[in-house]
Formats: sequence, structure tokens, C-alpha cells
Amino acid sequence: MNPHDGRQGESAEHVRSDRPAILIDIGGVLVPDHLREAAVEWGTRLGIPPQGFLNALFGGNDDHVLIGRTSEESWWDVVRTRLGLAPDLISDIRGDLASRENWDSALLECLRRLRGSAKIAVVSNAWPHMRSRMANAGLLDMVDAVVLSCEFGFAKPDPRIYAAALRSVDARPAEALFIDDTPGHVTAATSLGMSGHVHTSTADTLARIQEFLKPGH
Repeated sequence: MNPHDGRQGESAEHVRSDRPAILIDIGGVLVPDHLREAAVEWGTRLGIPPQGFLNALFGGNDDHVLIGRTSEESWWDVVRTRLGLAPDLISDIRGDLASRENWDSALLECLRRLRGSAKIAVVSNAWPHMRSRMANAGLLDMVDAVVLSCEFGFAKPDPRIYAAALRSVDARPAEALFIDDTPGHVTAATSLGMSGHVHTSTADTLARIQEFLKPGH
């Protein structure tokens, strides 16, 4: 996919450059972490350590499914082979993980309120089905742009995905607050001139957004 074909930022109109920008992550932020608990439960069921379960799911995905070189279906075949499971059991795992994925209602409401007064872009290292999950959650109507690693071909902390996110909302680095639960991703953003916030709780992130949007922050 051509990262400059316009599909990534699906706003109805060009956004003005005089508004502040909020760039926000999905996994661990808009979708609270649900993998550690799942890893414990599935690790126990499969007789492997929780980290072994997570390694089977994500080990090596940075160079494959996360940047769109491998389909999500093909990646799950890789995971199934690693775990030595039958297709029906891997299907159960996929269904269970999907059922645990809940969006943070307070953060979504914040984005909804800010639409129009701030430019909002979701910036996520994500697998290919994330856009459809966002659509099902109604999130595509709350933001000005969506920048997913699987569609752009590079992932955080690669500077190119930050540059793409800024372009998608026509913002300069000094106008943007970048929010992520991974400190290294935030450090990469601040090195490019953005303000940064490491997400540790909904309350702290809401407060940081409010602080950032104050005149003369």
C-alpha cells in the first residue's frame, strides 16, 4: 500500500494547521493491556510460561505482520505452528483475545469532545485487522487520521511513522502531543520536537491532554 495515497487519514476535509494535535496509541492506551492476563491463563492451559505464549504470538512480527508484509491469517498459522496446536484451538485463542479487547470509554469520550478543537491522529503499531476493529468501535468517526504500521510499512519508533502522522493532520512537531504506553516510543517522539506523555493511567493521560491544550502550554 502506498502510504501517501490518502487512505490513512480518512478525515472528510483537510484539517487546519492552527490547532494543536493529539497523536495517540491504541494498544495499552485506547485499548488497555489485556495480554498479560491472557498469557497467564493460556500459558497455564498449554503448559508453557506466560512469556513463552507471548513470544509465540509476537516474536518476529515486527518484520512481518506488524508492517504489513504478512497477512494476519498467515501470521496466525505461524503462531499455531510455534505452539503446536490444532486449528480449532488456535481459533479459540484468537476469539478469546478478541473478546478481551475493550476500548477505554473515558479516553474515547475525550477524543469525541476534542474533535474540531484539536487535530487527532491514532498512531499505532498494529496488525492488519485493526482498522476494522476501530470501525466497529466507532473510532474512525472520532479522529482526523489513522496511521497504522501495517498500512504504512514501518513501525514506531521509526521516525517515518511519526512524520507520517504529523503530515496526516498537517501539524508541526511543536504543535503535537504524542501519547504512548511505551517509553521508548515517547522518547522517539520528543526527539523529533513533539511533547510526549507516557500513558500509565487514564486519569493521568486525561490530565496531560488538558494541560497540553491550555493556551501557552
